[in-house]
Amino acid sequence: MNFGQWYRRSEVEAKSHNISGAELDWLVLGMTGAERLHLKLGTLELDQSQVVKLDQMWQQRIIAKTPIQYLIGKTHWRNLELVVNADVLIPRPETEILIDLVLDQSDPNSAAIWVDLGTGSGAIAIGLALELKNSQVYAVDYSHGALAIAQRNADKYPLEIPIQFYQGFWFEPLDHLKSQITGMISNPPYIPTVEVKQLEPEVCNHEPHLALDGGTDGLDCIRYLIQTAPEYLIRGGHWLIEVMAGQAQTVRSLLEINGNYQNIQIHLDHNGIERFVSALKI
Repeated sequence: MNFGQWYRRSEVEAKSHNISGAELDWLVLGMTGAERLHLKLGTLELDQSQVVKLDQMWQQRIIAKTPIQYLIGKTHWRNLELVVNADVLIPRPETEILIDLVLDQSDPNSAAIWVDLGTGSGAIAIGLALELKNSQVYAVDYSHGALAIAQRNADKYPLEIPIQFYQGFWFEPLDHLKSQITGMISNPPYIPTVEVKQLEPEVCNHEPHLALDGGTDGLDCIRYLIQTAPEYLIRGGHWLIEVMAGQAQTVRSLLEINGNYQNIQIHLDHNGIERFVSALKI
């Protein structure tokens, strides 16, 4: 089977499995380095060994439901190309808005201290460091595997102030920064435990549950961040997280009850879903 025959057969497989044809293109281009124009014109030629390898990977996508990003080992997020594997969540497009919210709410030229808690692939931390060139960014994750990926991604970009990476549980490795942090940003686990197993197989069977499971109601980690952040934030310091659809109003109430926050706001994603909550430390 030559490449053209394989590609046409795979297009049919994609449709029958409700997979976007764009994923097939992404796999071919990601694994071969070919130009999209050649693929679309039908002039791309590959040898038999390349076709066999592509088919093996495509069958993983079709049968095992392995995300394309894990198969090719990278994904695009904001203006970044990030290495990803099963140690980290695949960064979602809506999470890019967190960086925009930081830029809207703070002075990008000030010398500040920002922390990204549960950094995963490092996407948020790198996005912050590239935009807040005069700020020191700290990134924390409990997973050693995730930190290795985050560090690898950070090394790809010319950051004026290198990101400081720490392994540990949320704020715990940052005791030396108590009352000094300008802003905390996080995309924490927020899916209720019983719902994790009901997620699409691409997520449930392949992405790390450590980064998905937020406890009985999905709010365990968020409650912890609400409780502990005031010890670390400066007066007027920023508290900003992503939440699951339907959680924002509850998180707002938890912040109000805590009593250490003001200017509590809910922000929408591109689909009009209440996806982010921000506040300032009193």
